[in-house]
Amino acid sequence: MKVSLERESNPIPEAMKAHVESYAGKLAAYPRLQEQYRRCFVGTWKTALQKQDDGTVFVLTGDIPAMWLRDSSAQVNHYIDLCVDSAEIAAVMEGILRRQFMYIRIDPYANAFNVADNDQGYVNDIPRKNPWVWEQKYEVDSLCYPIRLLYLYWKKTGKTELIEGHLEELVQIITNQWRTEQHHMEKSPYRFTRPDYQNPWDTLHNEGMGNPVVYTGMTWSGFRPSDDACQYGYLTASQMFAVVVLGYMEEMLLEICDNPGLAKSCAELRAEIDAGIQKFSIVEDDTFGPIYCCETDGMGNYMMIDDANIPSLLSAPYIGYLDAHDEIYQNTRKFLLSGKNPYYFVGKYAKGIGSRHSPDNYVWHMALAMQGLTSIDREEKAELLQTISATDGGTYHMHESFDVDNPENYTREWFT
Repeated sequence: MKVSLERESNPIPEAMKAHVESYAGKLAAYPRLQEQYRRCFVGTWKTALQKQDDGTVFVLTGDIPAMWLRDSSAQVNHYIDLCVDSAEIAAVMEGILRRQFMYIRIDPYANAFNVADNDQGYVNDIPRKNPWVWEQKYEVDSLCYPIRLLYLYWKKTGKTELIEGHLEELVQIITNQWRTEQHHMEKSPYRFTRPDYQNPWDTLHNEGMGNPVVYTGMTWSGFRPSDDACQYGYLTASQMFAVVVLGYMEEMLLEICDNPGLAKSCAELRAEIDAGIQKFSIVEDDTFGPIYCCETDGMGNYMMIDDANIPSLLSAPYIGYLDAHDEIYQNTRKFLLSGKNPYYFVGKYAKGIGSRHSPDNYVWHMALAMQGLTSIDREEKAELLQTISATDGGTYHMHESFDVDNPENYTREWFT
C-alpha cells in the first residue's frame, strides 16, 4: 500500500527559508550535517502537506497515503516557533489542527485516516472501519498529540480561537474514551482483528480484545506508537503522555474556556492515571534498581522493552512527565540502553533502540534523536549527533530504521 515516490513540492515560505539559513550558518564547520538540516527541516512542508478545499491541511507520513494523528503532529512541531512571524505558516498549522479535530470526531479509536471518505487502507479489518479511516489501531498517544500541538501553538502565538471553538467537545470525547478504557474488559466497545495479518503484532487476539487486564487507574491502549500490538494493555509511556496532556487540557479549560467543572474532571482522571503508573509500572530490576516497565496488565505481568517511536520511556522528560535527572528515569534509561533490552542493537556504525516493527539489528533514527534530546551528558549528545549524521544511507534524509552494520539498508525511503 505504498504511493509513488513522485512527490509534489510546495514552495517554502520566506520566514522558513530565513530560519533555516540562520541556523545552517552555525553548522558551517559540519557541511554534511548542515545539508541534512537544510533538507530535513523543510521536508514535511515541501513534500507532505496537501491543502484541502475546506481550508484544512492533510499531512502524509511520506510513502503511505494516510495521515496519522501522531505523526502529523510530530512532523510539524518544529514549525510552531515560526507561526509568530508568518501568517502563512500559522494558517497551515491551524489547518492541520482542524483536520485532526475532524478525524477525532469521526473515530477517536482510529490512528490513521484517508484524505477523503474513499475507503482506502486496511479494508479487511474486523469490524469494518469507517471509509474515512485508513487504520483503526487504537493508540492512546493518537489522542494526546493533537492536544499537545494545540497547547504549544497557543503558548507560542497566544491565539485562542481554535481552543474556544473545539476544545470542550474534544476533551469530552477523549476523556470519556479514556475513562471507558480504564475498564477495558468490562466496558470497552473496541475490538480489532486483522485476519490477513503478516505479523502477529498487527492484530489483537482474544476475539479482538487483547490479553486480559484489570483496573489500575491507567487507561488501556491496544497498540504502541510503532503500531505494534501491546502484549499487556497498559503502555506506560502513553500513560505518562496522557497525564501531561490532561494537565494541558485542565489549564486551557480554566484559562480560556472558563469551564472549571470539565477542568476538574481532567484533573481527577490525571491523578488516577498517574497513581496507576506509580503503583503498577515501577518494577525492581536486579541490576539497575527500580525502573519503569514498558507495559503491564495490573496482574503482575510486565514487558521490559521500549518502543522506538514516541512516546517512549526514553522520551519521558521530552514529553514533560518528569525531569531527566529523576532517579527512576535514569535507572530506566540505563536498562534500555543495555543488553538487557532485547531491542537494543550494537553494530559497526551505530548502537541504539530498535523495534519488532522493523528487522533485527535495525535502529530507529527517532530513538537516537530522543536519546540525545533527553541526555544530560554533552559528550553523549555529540556522539549521537555524529551517529545520526553518518547513517542516512547517503540520502541526506532520516529513515524509519537502518541496519547498524550497513546504513545503506533502511526502511521507509520517504519518511517525513
